[in-house]
Amino acid sequence: MALLKFMRKETEETVSANLEAFLKGYSIEVMPRTAEKVEDFRDLLPTGTRVYVAHIEGTPIDDMVATAKRLAGEGYDVMPHFPARIIKDEATLADWIARYQGEAGVKQALLLAGGVDKPHGDYHSSMQLLETGLFDKAGFTNLHVAGHPEGNRDIDSDGSMKNVSEALSWKQEFSKRTDANMALATQFCFESGPVIEWADSLVEQGIDIPVHIGIAGPAKLQTMIKFAIACGVGPSLKVLQKRAKDVSKLLLPFEPNSILSELADHKAAHPEFNIEKVHFFPLGGIKTNATWAMTHGGSSAVPASQS
Repeated sequence: MALLKFMRKETEETVSANLEAFLKGYSIEVMPRTAEKVEDFRDLLPTGTRVYVAHIEGTPIDDMVATAKRLAGEGYDVMPHFPARIIKDEATLADWIARYQGEAGVKQALLLAGGVDKPHGDYHSSMQLLETGLFDKAGFTNLHVAGHPEGNRDIDSDGSMKNVSEALSWKQEFSKRTDANMALATQFCFESGPVIEWADSLVEQGIDIPVHIGIAGPAKLQTMIKFAIACGVGPSLKVLQKRAKDVSKLLLPFEPNSILSELADHKAAHPEFNIEKVHFFPLGGIKTNATWAMTHGGSSAVPASQS
C-alpha cells in the first residue's frame, strides 16, 4: 500500500493513500443542538462538505432551518432530513421545502421513514414522500434515501431482507424518473465484510444507486454500544461486544480505522465498487470526528480555514 507522509503540529503522521482517496468528499451529520457547540465549522470541515442536519422528533422546524442557514452561510452543502413519520401532511411537507429553499438555499434532502413507531400524520415511508413529486417540482438536485447493509428489524421483523430489498427496487425505478441524483446513505456498521457483501448484492439485484457508507466516528465504547443497539445495528455489533470483554478498553475511544482502511483498500483494488462516499455519524462529537479525519485523511480532510 502506498503511503504518504504529512507533518502535523511537529509530529509525523502516516496517511494511507487509499484511505485519503476514500475519504475525499466525505459527509457528516449534525443536529441543531450539536451544531450550536461548534463556533465555526470552517475550522473543522473541508470546503463544500455535505452536512446532513438530522431532524429528531420534537425539534422545531425553526431550529432546523436556522441550522441549515448557518451552515450554508459558512460554505457547506446542506442536506436536511425529511422523516416521513413526523411530517403531518403534504401542506407541512411543502412548507418545509419552501422554508429550507427560501431561507437557506437548500436543494438536497435525505428522505427516511424516521425513528418513531406511530406516524404523526399521512406518511410512514420515504417512498410516499418521493411520490408527492414536491422535491422534483422544487428542483432538488440530490435526493438520498436510507440503506441497510445488515437489514432493519423495524422493516423486516423476521430478520430477513425481503421488505428492504423490495423498497430498494422501488427506489431504483424512481431514480430513473427523477432529475435528482440519488444515493443510499446507510446505517453505520463496524465490519467491512458484511458491507462489501451487501454492496455487491445490490449490483446483482440491479441496483445502481451509489452507496454512501455510514461510519460511526470515534466515541467511547459504551457510547458506541448504546447507539448501535438503539439504531438496530446487526451482526457487526459483535466487533464492539468482543472489545467490551476487555475491561481496560471500556473507557478508550473506539475508532473506525479498521473498517475504513479495509473498505478503502477494497475500493482501490476494485474501482468499480459501488461505495462512492463515506458518511460519518459523529457519535463522540463533531470536533472529535473531524480531528480523526484530519489525522487520517490527509488532503481530503483539510478544514476550510486552512485550505
